[in-house]
Amino acid sequence: MDIRKIDDSISVAPQIAIDDVAEIARLGFRTLVANRPDHEEYGQPAMADIEAAAKAEGLEWVYMPVESGNITDQDVERFAPMIRDAEKPVLAFCRSGTRCTVLWALSSARNHQPEEILSRARNAGYDITGLIPRLMQQAGKR
Repeated sequence: MDIRKIDDSISVAPQIAIDDVAEIARLGFRTLVANRPDHEEYGQPAMADIEAAAKAEGLEWVYMPVESGNITDQDVERFAPMIRDAEKPVLAFCRSGTRCTVLWALSSARNHQPEEILSRARNAGYDITGLIPRLMQQAGKR
């Protein structure tokens, strides 16, 4: 498992296994968010199985699948309140962690400076400089 901390409220990870859920709970995460659609790739665990494991461990479960490379403003509009209201800390996962990072970045742009967002993503191992125009667009909605 490769958990990458963005800030104190959210971390992201590449695809997790069902067996990882107990460790996620032990590490203190309170909410588990899946941003990966079921059946996106052959052999990935079923989201229903991860959900069952999360609930068995007392984690809040959020299934918010987003198409890789096609994150819409509507996706950001759904992600922002979910993250704001979720029991913290949150662990969000997808295939590589990038889509979760992008959702976080775009939803944070109304409250944080782009430089801070880019820095946090970079510190977690994600280069999202290509998002600068969209970050600026979201910042304009403050």
